[in-house]
Amino acid sequence: MKHNWNSIRDKIQGKISIRWGIFAGFALFTLVIVILLWVFQIALLESFYRSTKINEIQATGQAMVSRMEEQQLDLQQMEELITQTAGEKQISISLSDSSGRWAIVQKSSPTSFLDKLTWVDRAQIYLETQSVGGTYLYSQDNHNGQPDNMIYTMTFTEKGGGDRLLILYSGLTPVESTVDTLKIQLWYLTIVMILLALGLALFIARKISFPIRQINESAKTLATGEYDIQFQEKGFREISELGRTLQYAAGELSKVEQLRRDLIANVSHDLRTPLTMIAGYSEVMRDIPGENTPENVQIIIDETNRLTTLVNDMLDLSKLQAGVIPLEKSVFNLTESIREIMTRYDKMADFHFYFSADEDAYVNADELKISQVVYNLVNNAINYTGEDKTVWVCQKNSEKTVRVEVIDSGEGIEPDKLKDIWERYYKVDKSHKRAQIGSGLGLSIVKSILDLHGGLYGVQSEVGKGSAFWFELERVEKPGSQPKGLPGT
Repeated sequence: MKHNWNSIRDKIQGKISIRWGIFAGFALFTLVIVILLWVFQIALLESFYRSTKINEIQATGQAMVSRMEEQQLDLQQMEELITQTAGEKQISISLSDSSGRWAIVQKSSPTSFLDKLTWVDRAQIYLETQSVGGTYLYSQDNHNGQPDNMIYTMTFTEKGGGDRLLILYSGLTPVESTVDTLKIQLWYLTIVMILLALGLALFIARKISFPIRQINESAKTLATGEYDIQFQEKGFREISELGRTLQYAAGELSKVEQLRRDLIANVSHDLRTPLTMIAGYSEVMRDIPGENTPENVQIIIDETNRLTTLVNDMLDLSKLQAGVIPLEKSVFNLTESIREIMTRYDKMADFHFYFSADEDAYVNADELKISQVVYNLVNNAINYTGEDKTVWVCQKNSEKTVRVEVIDSGEGIEPDKLKDIWERYYKVDKSHKRAQIGSGLGLSIVKSILDLHGGLYGVQSEVGKGSAFWFELERVEKPGSQPKGLPGT
C-alpha cells in the first residue's frame, strides 16, 4: 500500500496545486481585462468615436428625409424641423432646391462649412450626389490638430413634388487630449486593479483550496488503512459534500475491514475445530490399540463432512455473488419440495418441526437453489431457536405470489442489526462459537440466490420473542392445467 501511494505521489508531484492554479487563473483574467481596457480606451478610442459620429449623422439625415418625404411640410415647418434637429444634434444643416438658389441654413457653430457654399456650389453638390445614388458621405482627416470635417448629403423629392438637397455638416473634435487623460487614469486604475486582483485571488484560492487540502491529507491517511479519521465538511457546498461522502466511505471501509477480520476469525475457527478433531482422533486410532472403532471413524467422517460443507458454502457464495452460476429454472411444486425437506429434518430427535401450507403452490425457479434457501433458513432457525427447540415453516399463498416464513422462538434480533444480518460473515451474536448445523454463511447465500431470482425477502424480529425470516416468489400455473378464465376451468 505504501509503495503504491509513493508511486502515485511521484506521478502528481510535478502538477500545480489547486491554490496556485486558482491564483494564476484569476491573475490571468485580471491581466486580460486590463489589456482590453487599454486597447478599447486608448488604441481604438478614435475609431469608435469617428464611427459613432458617422452613424449619428447618417441616422439624423435619414430621419429628416423620411419625415419630409412622407409629410407635406410648409416652409415654416421645415425651418422649425431643421432648427430643432441642429440644436439637439449639434450639426449644421442646409436644405435647398436642386438649383441651389433657395436654401434654409442652420449652423451649430459660428463658423461652418455651410458659410462657404454659394448657390452654384449647392447645385453642383446636388448633381454629384444624385449621380452616386442620392447619398454621399465625406470625412476628412487633417492630422494637424484641427477639427476633422464630416459632410453628409442626400437628395430626395418631398411630398409636394420638389427636388431637394439636404446637407449635414459636423466637425470631429481631436481625441488626443482625451487619450492622454485616459492614459493617466488607466495607469492608476491598472495598478489598483492588479493589487486588488492579487489580494482577492489569494483570498479566494485559500478559501477554496484550504478545505480541499485538508480533505486530501485525510484521504492520504485513509489510504494507509487508518479508517478512524474525520473529514472536514467546510467550504463551499460541493467541497462540503465531498467531505461528507468521504466520511461515509471511511465508515463503510471500516465496516468492510471489521467484516474481513471477522471472516478470518470465523473461518479460522470453523476450519480449526474439525481439523483438530480429525487429527486428534486419527492419532488416537494410530497410537492406541483398540481405538480403531466405528465410532471414532464416524467422528472423522462427520468432521470431514463439516469441512466439506464449509468449503462448498464459501465457494457457492463467491460464485453466486460473482454471478457465474447460471439459473436452471423450471416449474415445480414448491409446497411439495418444502414438505420433503421438512421430512428429513423430522429425524432430528431433539427438535420439533411444524409445516403448514394453504395449498400447493408452483413457481418457475431453480429448484435446487430454492431448496438451498429453505435449508439455510431452517438451519439458521435451528441454531438460534429457544429452549423449546421448535421451528415453524409457514407457506401463505396470494393471487400472484407465494410467501414462505421460517419462524424460531429464540432471543430475536435488535432493530439496529437487522440491516446487517444478510452481509457476508456477519454474526449478530459474537459469542456464538459455531453453528450446530451449516457453515455460518447461510443468510448470505439466501440473499444471493433470491437476488438472482428477483424475489423479495426480509426478516421480522422482536427481542425476546424470536425471528421470522421470509421470502416471496411469483406463482405460476400447475403444468398441464388450463389458465384461469378459459372455458372448462
